[in-house]
Amino acid sequence: MSLAHTEVTAAPADLDPCGYEGHPDCGIREVLDRIGDKWSVLVVVELARGPRRFRELQRAIDGISQRMLTLTVRRLERDGLVIRTVYATVPAQVDYRLTETGASLTHLVEALAGWSLAHRAVIAEARHQYDRTHPDHDIR
Repeated sequence: MSLAHTEVTAAPADLDPCGYEGHPDCGIREVLDRIGDKWSVLVVVELARGPRRFRELQRAIDGISQRMLTLTVRRLERDGLVIRTVYATVPAQVDYRLTETGASLTHLVEALAGWSLAHRAVIAEARHQYDRTHPDHDIR
């Protein structure tokens, strides 16, 4: 599959198990922990539009606190997905941008977003049916 591949197919992908006993951990858990949290995805989406200053990111991502944004961009920087650039100005200016690796992630995020849009009605209906047939199982 190429990085630009965004086609959503109905058939399950041929995936090898990961993390099962007797199977070496392929590292997918660690990567998904970083990329799978909602703030990281939203930061990547925003930075896909171009470099942003901290306050621009904070204003663009509804509900994120200053502390959570700081932690998120630091983690993404540590993982090599974001570059933090400090400019020698008074006061100092800082911006964040995606690395090449971070930019390659945007294709996957776009595919996931497309899948979500294409299937949201089906998922909403499945939830409605489940909630109707399992009234005592509030799992929201």
